[in-house]
Amino acid sequence: MANVGLLFVGAVLFLNGLMLLGKVDSRAAAIFNLFVGGLQVLTPTYLIIAAGQDANRILLASGIFLFGFTYLYVGIGLLMGLDTTGVGYYSLFVSIVALGYSFVSFRLFNDQPFGAIWLYWAFLWFLFFLLLGLKMEALTPYVGWVTAIEGWVTGVIPAFLLLSGYWVQENFHEIAIALGAFGVLTFGSLWFVLRHKGPGRPVEEYGGAGSPAGSAG
Repeated sequence: MANVGLLFVGAVLFLNGLMLLGKVDSRAAAIFNLFVGGLQVLTPTYLIIAAGQDANRILLASGIFLFGFTYLYVGIGLLMGLDTTGVGYYSLFVSIVALGYSFVSFRLFNDQPFGAIWLYWAFLWFLFFLLLGLKMEALTPYVGWVTAIEGWVTGVIPAFLLLSGYWVQENFHEIAIALGAFGVLTFGSLWFVLRHKGPGRPVEEYGGAGSPAGSAG
């Protein structure tokens, strides 16, 4: 069930990245954020109830709420034209907590790929904080591209592999290394390509809450 949710997390990140790049209307994106946000709140609620007293299963499910609340916050903010500061500082909270989930993925669950994916989300949600909380509007194109790319790399592709049975534990170490190398090279190169371009569109043009996931797993 969580893997199905992850698939649609990838979809909403991709859509929100396109929104930040000016390719998708913000109010149209808001509706899909509400759909996915609702799914990502109902799913962990069910998983936690079904987990009984299994602390590890509860811990795994709890992280999904971070993203479900983000998407709901963003969807409502876009529709109501709210200021982005609230979702921006919530994104800072998500970014910090995601580091903890990365740590337990590496150390407690021996799941290196999702340890790396949580680092991706920590980075992305920190970018949301800079863009939406601190109003660093020049970052808009960069954040848009990172968001759209992470939608595929941290959402759609892992979810499809998990659902189809191709996410094999024997390859976890290699997958984690590949994810790390891809993230550093891609996002580093993207920064150098975009840094000399003009500032992005003002955050207010996104209806008040231009966050993509605003995240952010």
